[in-house]
Amino acid sequence: MNIDIYIMLGSAVVGLLVGLTGMGGGALMTPMLVLLFGVTPSAAIASDLMAALFMKPAGVAIHWRRKTVNNDIVKYLCLGSVPAAFAGTYVMHLLGQSPLAEHRLQIVLGSALIIGALAIFYRSVFVEAPPSGLEHAAVRRLPTVAIGVVGGFMVGLTSVGAGSLILVLLVMVYPTLSNSQLVGTDLTQSLPLTLGATLGTLLFSHVDFALTTSIIIGSVPAVVVGSLLSSRSNGYLLRRVITGVVLLSGLKYVGVPTNGLGVIAVGVIVLIIFISVRHWRHGQRLLLAEPASVPEPVEGVVALLPTGLDGDL
Repeated sequence: MNIDIYIMLGSAVVGLLVGLTGMGGGALMTPMLVLLFGVTPSAAIASDLMAALFMKPAGVAIHWRRKTVNNDIVKYLCLGSVPAAFAGTYVMHLLGQSPLAEHRLQIVLGSALIIGALAIFYRSVFVEAPPSGLEHAAVRRLPTVAIGVVGGFMVGLTSVGAGSLILVLLVMVYPTLSNSQLVGTDLTQSLPLTLGATLGTLLFSHVDFALTTSIIIGSVPAVVVGSLLSSRSNGYLLRRVITGVVLLSGLKYVGVPTNGLGVIAVGVIVLIIFISVRHWRHGQRLLLAEPASVPEPVEGVVALLPTGLDGDL
C-alpha cells in the first residue's frame, strides 16, 4: 500500500479547515481530490465517505457531553437517511466507472455542491436563529424521515449533504429549535448515515484503500489541531469564504467556463461581504441588548473543540 504524501498534505489542509470552521468535510475533500489530484469522482466519493467515519466521532462526543442532541429527531432522521445513503451508493455503482459514467457523476457532484453552498448562503441571509431557541421540540415524523431520505441519498451518491442540505431543511421544519440543538442533532445522525454509506461503498464500489489511508493519516490529526485553534479564529467569515469556493467548484464541475466563473466570483465576494457585515451588526445589537456574561468553565480538552464540528457546511 503506497501512501501519497501530497494527498496526505492536502487532506491535512482540509482537516484543518474542518476543525477551524466546523464545515462538512464532504464539500471540501472530494473537490480537492478531483480538481487538484485528478482522482476520479467515484473513487474520491468512496474514500471521502470512509475517511469521514474517523473525522466525525469527536464532534458527536462534544454534543453528547453538552446535551445538545435531540434523540427523537435523530431517530427519525436515521430511519430515512441510513437506507437512503445505502441506496445512493448502489446508484453510484449502477452508473459504472466508464469515462462517460464518471462525467455524469461529476455533474451530479457539482450540482450537489451548488445546492449545498446556496443552501448555506440562504440560511445566512434569510434564516435567523430565534433569540432564545428551544432545547426540545415536538417531532414531526414524516417531514423528518423525508429530510433523512433526501439528505442520505445525496450523501451516498456524492458524499455531500450531511452538513449542509440536511441542516437547512431541519431549520425549515424546526424553526424554533436552538442552533446548538440543530447542529448537534444533524452531526449525530450523520454518523450512522455515513456508516450506512460506507457499508454500501464497500459492497458496491471499488475502494482505493491507499487513497483512503492517505486521507485519514492527513486529515484526522489536522481536525484535532484545527479544533484546538478554533476559539482563536474568525470561523464565521472563514466558513462563508470556503462556502464560496465550494460554490465555484460545483460550477466548475457542471461546465461553467472560466470567464463565467470570474464574474460569479465577484458576486460571491460581494455576497460574503454583505453577510459578514450583517452578522457583525447582529452581534453588536446583541452585545448592546444583553450584559456581558462569563461562560462557565468546562474541564478537559474537549471544551476547546468547536460545537459545530463537521455539522455546518
